[in-house]
Amino acid sequence: MSGSVGLWLLAAALVAGGLAGSVLPALPGVPLVFAGLVVGAWADDFQRVTWLTLTLLGLLTIASFAIDFAATALGAKRVGATRLAILGALIGTFGGIFLGVPGLILGPFVGAVAGELLSHGKVEQATRAGLATWMGLVFGTLAKLALVFTMLSVFAAAYFICGDTLPPGECPLTTRLPDS
Repeated sequence: MSGSVGLWLLAAALVAGGLAGSVLPALPGVPLVFAGLVVGAWADDFQRVTWLTLTLLGLLTIASFAIDFAATALGAKRVGATRLAILGALIGTFGGIFLGVPGLILGPFVGAVAGELLSHGKVEQATRAGLATWMGLVFGTLAKLALVFTMLSVFAAAYFICGDTLPPGECPLTTRLPDS
């Protein structure tokens, strides 16, 4: 197997793992996708996907952390959830991994409700906090998936559209630094 094929296989494995990690909390989804796209650019010796595209993809990766944190925090803060509710949601998310799809859906809610009940024992507030925290996690996951597909689209545009159809230097995604 040639080195280029091996790099493409590694890139595909990283992207596939990143897609899974965008939904599963145990894997760093967006950073894995970014790593896969960097390896994909490397497999082509950065001929079609250059530093400019990779910088944009890196910025999207950084944005994913802020979006994920903000979605969860804003969902919880909106109804006055305590830190224990947020911690419970995170624990419930990790625990839910072992229970399959129902666990991934219900785990954060159950964990947030349990954390809020431990905090002050009010069932109505705990239910509201659990729902809001769960909604924040769901919207954060959807936002991460949107970012991942945006990253894949940018990479594909740079690789296939700009790399095959436009002369070098005319694609805004593949602009190269002048040789010195």
